[in-house]
Amino acid sequence: MDGFKVCHNLYWLKGSGKFPLFGLSVAYLSGRKSSSGQQFGNYTEDDVDALRAIAEEPGVVDLFLTNEWPNGVTNRAADSDIPAGLSDGSDSTVSELVQEIKPRYHIAGTKGIYYAREPYSNVDAVHVTRFIGLASVGNRDKQKFIHAISPTPASTMSSTEIAMKTTNTTLSPYTFKEKRTSPMDSAKRSSDSISDPQYWRYDVAQKRQKHEAGHGDKLCFKFVSSGSCPRGEKCNFQHDTDAREQCMRGVCFDFLNKGKCERGPDCNFKHSLQDEGNRLPSRRPGSGRSKECWFCLSSPNVESHLIISIGENYYLALAKGPLVEDHVLIIPVEHMPSTLSMPPESEIELSRFQNSLRSYCKSQEKEFIFFEWVSIRGTHANLQAIPIPSSKAIMVEKVFNLAAQKLGFEFVAKKFDSISDGRKFLKTQIDGDSSLFYAQIPGGTILLHHVEEKEKFPAQFGREVLAGLLNMADNADWRNRKHSKDEEKEIVEDFKSRFQEYDPNC
Repeated sequence: MDGFKVCHNLYWLKGSGKFPLFGLSVAYLSGRKSSSGQQFGNYTEDDVDALRAIAEEPGVVDLFLTNEWPNGVTNRAADSDIPAGLSDGSDSTVSELVQEIKPRYHIAGTKGIYYAREPYSNVDAVHVTRFIGLASVGNRDKQKFIHAISPTPASTMSSTEIAMKTTNTTLSPYTFKEKRTSPMDSAKRSSDSISDPQYWRYDVAQKRQKHEAGHGDKLCFKFVSSGSCPRGEKCNFQHDTDAREQCMRGVCFDFLNKGKCERGPDCNFKHSLQDEGNRLPSRRPGSGRSKECWFCLSSPNVESHLIISIGENYYLALAKGPLVEDHVLIIPVEHMPSTLSMPPESEIELSRFQNSLRSYCKSQEKEFIFFEWVSIRGTHANLQAIPIPSSKAIMVEKVFNLAAQKLGFEFVAKKFDSISDGRKFLKTQIDGDSSLFYAQIPGGTILLHHVEEKEKFPAQFGREVLAGLLNMADNADWRNRKHSKDEEKEIVEDFKSRFQEYDPNC
């Protein structure tokens, strides 16, 4: 599942996806439909496409969670049950998705009204769907914002059990059509009619059209995106391995399928064929919030399974290819080039993270070293935090000075009574015209070096110095310490369990 754990028993689900929960199959669509291209708080066409691919997978989805209500959910419902004051403005995309996914329960928010609709039957499925709209927490009218259910996972039910219907079951509200239509409306509905859901993927940027002969040159989205298609040889669309490879390199499906993408600059994917060396997204120096940034929470490339804790302005994440156990990063939520360029009010939260890490380390007789490479060509900042044994803390400043001497410079060393005082000093040192490196070491000392424009300074300098201190020269290159995604998940969960009592966000 995409997203991350906020705290115990509370998860933020990003985008869309499906995951198991105590045997239940749960699908979700997070956010609102974007009408202005705004990124935050909105779902994308890619999120919708992913759910439509999930709808093609075998098995029944038990719970479908959406932010938005589906358009037309009250059609065919008992008038007496429809809440007073229920306004329009529901989401037609959610209506389309719920018809394709056919969940047993559909739960939505945002309307601020509680509504438990009668069960309705689904087209081409034996089970019914129950829609539940939840009111706002603590609302004045005391409408229900919590609704308890105790569903048995569909995967464990017999065909008879899953096909059971109550006496108040209605037909699907989404197949309801008004009887009075003008000739123009009829003509429009005919030309735009939605066909069998299996053909959704072949032209996701436009309304779905009926499948006709001559579509054999179109690509199969399921195969291109996942490498397999459940229809196999019966599929009417191309299973192109070259297109699959380009998709893995981040190329837009619409671009591959039609030669163009109507989403233009709002698309999260590339609109040119990529060579083999271009599998990883590039990070554009000096750009604003990037859809390809590894650290932006809104980016499709963020590795959210590495996130440990999140606050208002910063989040804590496991370092990729950690030098040692508990090597973490403190990262701004906003796309900022350095932590020193963050607003002053964010310093309180950063200090809390640093103090919490120090308290956590002391219980293990270790000390954290914090350092940051602030480059004028930087994109998204990260403050490195690496623990070392307390017995080696006295050697840190000497080792950094020796490394500086080899590179031909001397550190400016200043001692401060608190982290906040040291940070205030550092903020006075950035001018936007030069890069700098600083390290916060035990004893309240800050080591600072301004890097001249033509000076050769290794971006991994801080890591290399500490690798030497700890006699771990091979670990200086993070690529020598790479873990699989499953291993990273285990490391993160292990750290969370040990850090929980110190976490300022728990």
